[in-house]
Amino acid sequence: MVSIYPFRAIRPATEESAAIASVPYDVVSRDEAAACILENKKSFLRVIRSDAELPDLNPYDDAVYARARAIFDEMQADGILRQDSAESYSVYQVEDEGRIFTGLVACIGVSEYQNKVVKRHELTRYDKEEDRTRHIDMIGANTGQVFLLYRDTYGIHDLIVSQATGEPVAETRTKSGAVHRIYPITDPDLIKKITLTFADIPSLYIADGHHRAKSAVNVYERRSERGDANLEASRFMGILFAHDSVLIHGYSRLVRDIAGMTEDAFLQKLGEIFTIRELHDVDTQASSIPPAVDGGDHHILHLYIGGRFYELSRPVDPSADAIARLDVSILQEHVLSPMLGITDPRGDERLAFLGGALPIADLISGVDSGEYVFAILMQPISVDSICEIADNDAIMPPKSTWFEPKLLSGLVIHGIDE
Repeated sequence: MVSIYPFRAIRPATEESAAIASVPYDVVSRDEAAACILENKKSFLRVIRSDAELPDLNPYDDAVYARARAIFDEMQADGILRQDSAESYSVYQVEDEGRIFTGLVACIGVSEYQNKVVKRHELTRYDKEEDRTRHIDMIGANTGQVFLLYRDTYGIHDLIVSQATGEPVAETRTKSGAVHRIYPITDPDLIKKITLTFADIPSLYIADGHHRAKSAVNVYERRSERGDANLEASRFMGILFAHDSVLIHGYSRLVRDIAGMTEDAFLQKLGEIFTIRELHDVDTQASSIPPAVDGGDHHILHLYIGGRFYELSRPVDPSADAIARLDVSILQEHVLSPMLGITDPRGDERLAFLGGALPIADLISGVDSGEYVFAILMQPISVDSICEIADNDAIMPPKSTWFEPKLLSGLVIHGIDE
């Protein structure tokens, strides 16, 4: 069963929330972060990407983490970040293109991760994991939420949505037009009700933030070894969404070469594995192409090569396990690896990824420019498949899912030094 906890949140002063809120640390490069900071000196990127202000240093230098702590302390001393006097949960709501996403910001015990009550479906990379471990430990806070899903069988989602009323304590609009709002839940009886209701939920599933979760666990273990762990360090910050209230997009692939083959030879080899249909009148401003055949019974890939679109379809093997049934597995095992020699999709520089609800035109431009030879548009994976894979302790191929909403950093922070 799931144990969640309220906490004394560190938040921006309401009037500063629009300036402080930033994209997460891992979606911008060092140069991009530096440009954002130059434009806005209050950006939370100064804390989570402190390397951007120290361009002459290795991003993993001790001084980079020390600077992050100094800026974090300075923001609190200046009063633009303030810690609540009482414990609370927070409603985090995102309004984007007519859709509204609502989640609950809460703490989850490290032990829930260790005991696999919090389930994961991706591997973590040591370098990224170590970076966030050192960052969390140095500044004494979880600066970003772990994006978690729960199966809502008790009407929790509706209860959380009902608390998004009145004036938010934080609000900001992103350049894309999405509005992010925070509403604290401070009533002790309601906090108790939410806590007890989640206690009947068997599992949480990490949608995004595998490195944040594992790094928080690392910090607690290291502090325990040093003898300076406390209660808050034994918990990490998450945001919990009902599994059927989020959106999942496919993660497209772009490939730089076809191993010396001509386009016709490549298509001929694909035809030995898939049924191929050329497509016409594709809406290039859309983010995906509707399948021409039943996507439940077939693997569906959409290929753009030589200025043309094709649908590749192949019947699903009903005896295959949950991982083998994924379209990304079919692509890797039947195309990328045997045909093109791309055996390490995480590290092969010939392969690039484009996720989210971006227009197909972005993929086309990458191919038409000559930077890539072809693009593959992937259909989204169902949330039930993701939960099934996590329940079976299986690991999905890299870059399999792109979840919405995309969350900001700096609107709610969990301190672990108390």
